[in-house]
Amino acid sequence: MDLGGVEERQEQTLVSILQDSIAIPRSSPRTFSLITLILIFPLSFAVLAHTLFTHPILLQLESEKSSSSSDPQKWMLLFLYQFVYLILLFTFSLLSTAAVVFTVASLYSSKPISFSSTLSAIPPVFSRLMHTFGWVSAIMALYHLAFALVILVLLLVAHKGIAFILLASLVVLGFVVIHIYIACVWHLASVVTVLEPIHGLGAMNKSMELLKGKTRMAAGLVLGYLAVCAVISLVFRAVVVQGGEEGWIGSGIVVKVVVGGVLVAALVVINLTGLLVQSVFYYVCKNFHHESIDKTALYDHLGGYLGEYVPLKSSIQMETL
Repeated sequence: MDLGGVEERQEQTLVSILQDSIAIPRSSPRTFSLITLILIFPLSFAVLAHTLFTHPILLQLESEKSSSSSDPQKWMLLFLYQFVYLILLFTFSLLSTAAVVFTVASLYSSKPISFSSTLSAIPPVFSRLMHTFGWVSAIMALYHLAFALVILVLLLVAHKGIAFILLASLVVLGFVVIHIYIACVWHLASVVTVLEPIHGLGAMNKSMELLKGKTRMAAGLVLGYLAVCAVISLVFRAVVVQGGEEGWIGSGIVVKVVVGGVLVAALVVINLTGLLVQSVFYYVCKNFHHESIDKTALYDHLGGYLGEYVPLKSSIQMETL
């Protein structure tokens, strides 16, 4: 087997995915501009700005810890901020996913698209995505619980020495690998949930089938996205949140505002690109498995979200070529 040729084709496919993703907004610039402004911008702003509220409370709690005193109200306020942040994060994340995937599919099926039609489709799409997200959350919770139990067993059996370090390293590495795979399944299952008449576990099973042969590419895309987001978050925390404390050049209020605005804008672009890549990757996986999309059936399926549904004469499931 020509591994060099396979890697070259994989690289060409990745470049094609990125090029297609960047070109898509040009097909309907007004719709994507409004989606970005109303849905993706609040998501990106919340991801970065929540530390501005939680960081001062954490500093106060650390100082109180050193003085052996604690204020329950501050803990309650911290938990409240985190709770509100998580609600905003997951809500706008699902809303953005619903809007982008629906819009990209509408363009693909040559369905007339506008921002108003996208908004009309979001409620039914959102409920389906919530169902899929609920199953993913349950699986992730059980997975984290299993990881914690394994670490606890390791601490009890071999709580020190080289053996513990090696075993703990292997467990952490395995945890990270499986965590990334679950993230890949979740992102692709979100697209499946919107474009096919299945959701929940059915969408996740379909996602795992589609990932066969493309798992490494999906993992690379997820890792790249997470790495860029991590860098942006670290720079925002260092310059904007902790700038005055650490003596950074960004301690000036004007510099903080400028740097913060640039970082939020960068995260908006990264999130939009990530959602577009997620949508395009679905079609790449379909093509890889020699499955074609019945555009007429897809057109009718998308119309169902707008109250235009008519019984499908052909299955939305992709037929083997």
